[in-house]
Amino acid sequence: MSITLALALACAVLPRGLALTAISDLVCAFLMLSALLAFATNGLATQGRSRLFWMLQVMGWALWLGDQLVWIVWDLFIRARMPAMYPADVLLFQAGAPMLAGLLLRPHLAPSERGARLGILDFFLLLFWWLYLYIFFVVCWQYVSPNQANYDRNFDWLYNCGAFILIAVLGVFWHQTTGRWKIFYALFGFAVLFNSIAFAVLNKAIERDVYFTGSWYDVPYSASFAAFTLLGLAGRELSPSEEAPHESSYGSWVASLAMLAVLSLPVVAVSALLDRTIPPQVARFRILLTLGTMFAMAFLIFLKHHRLNQELKRTNDILEEASLTDPMTGIRNRRYFSATIEADVSQSLRSYSDQREPRTRDLVFYLIDADNFKQINDNYGHDVGDRILVEMSHRISSAIRHSDVLLRWGGEEFLIVSRYTDRREAETLASRVLVAVGGTPFVLRSPEEVLYRTCSIGWAAFPWLPTDPGSVSYEEVLSLADSGLRRAKQAGKNRAVGVLPGDKSPSPTAKHNPLPDRFDVDVLATAGPIPQSRP
Repeated sequence: MSITLALALACAVLPRGLALTAISDLVCAFLMLSALLAFATNGLATQGRSRLFWMLQVMGWALWLGDQLVWIVWDLFIRARMPAMYPADVLLFQAGAPMLAGLLLRPHLAPSERGARLGILDFFLLLFWWLYLYIFFVVCWQYVSPNQANYDRNFDWLYNCGAFILIAVLGVFWHQTTGRWKIFYALFGFAVLFNSIAFAVLNKAIERDVYFTGSWYDVPYSASFAAFTLLGLAGRELSPSEEAPHESSYGSWVASLAMLAVLSLPVVAVSALLDRTIPPQVARFRILLTLGTMFAMAFLIFLKHHRLNQELKRTNDILEEASLTDPMTGIRNRRYFSATIEADVSQSLRSYSDQREPRTRDLVFYLIDADNFKQINDNYGHDVGDRILVEMSHRISSAIRHSDVLLRWGGEEFLIVSRYTDRREAETLASRVLVAVGGTPFVLRSPEEVLYRTCSIGWAAFPWLPTDPGSVSYEEVLSLADSGLRRAKQAGKNRAVGVLPGDKSPSPTAKHNPLPDRFDVDVLATAGPIPQSRP
């Protein structure tokens, strides 16, 4: 504020001339730069949506400072008054757009996991629309049909509308927040209001041709920049206070606002056609401008929908993957089995039909059940039981091939679908699984507290009869594997029992074997490693 007081003293003491002009221009530029640096420092100290908010404010100040530098060039180097209708006015007009966009991010709220934010394409749609309004209402009176009265009136009207919207948004956020954010938004609103009034007074003086650089009009104008610098300092260490409620609906609201901006273009164009008071060249310019803007915004909408379609596809892929995966162990589930088994069966049957390599045409189903698992839940709790199941799934997964599929079948049961294999090697894989599960102790709650656990396996191969591949369905073969699992349990656990087609003559143990009566079977049993301890 001392710099503003120094400017006021200079305005009171120094006569109108180059020295006073230089002091006024440089003071305003310095205060604008100090505000820019204050906001930039906050942006560099934050992350994510907060950083984007601060950097959008910095963008607005960069545009504002750019306009001031143009004034300095005219005042101190060209030493002439800047023309009343000058292209640099667009910098001053557009400075509020990124500031408003930053506020629409709602920096006081942390983003939800779904993370809706003002999309960059929505931001550009709104920016195009705001620039379109400036060209439509202001620039046409600057170049197409020069008219300073219309230029000044429309510029002031649009600029004041932008300031009003900015203050209204700040008022809403002030009402919604508490604590430091409430104070910040109050100070922000005061700074915007102070600046808007100071600029309106100064601008009216320019239009009445009573303004000169270094006049008293510059004192409140420069003081408003000092207020923004203090605002930037007050915003240090601000952080989102809570998770954003209804984040997706808010993102939809911002997108709807962008679409309303697009839909307003034809309405504005029709108004140009119906207004008989404007020159024909202005009406023609406005219509061509509207058509060009509609084309540009339609292209942005196309890009937005393309991006949304890609995001929708990724979301669907994630949801589908989640539906096929067991959430606890991270391996596949029964839904995945139902979705893929028909293709695996068809591949196996085609391999037999085409007489392909015998070592790669079988499917083998391994049903695996953790032995005495209820004891773990009873003695150590379900959390320990869940950790053992997860570790068991990892061990089984490490024992199978990349082409095989491990699924959580339910509870403490797993299913391996061994694809492109040979039934004559099925016993080898079963042995590897028994060793992987029972050969190493499981860690319970600490490295010193360990427990050996085993599993039982029942397996069967598809096709059941290699000489007649289509005679038995995969569901029946899976049932045979389940029967083998029950036999492994009855035989003492920690073993694998394979169920194979018999020689048509009843085996001595057939009447004691819980296998389907319609099948003549042979049984191949494999014992697992003997654990060092059994609870």
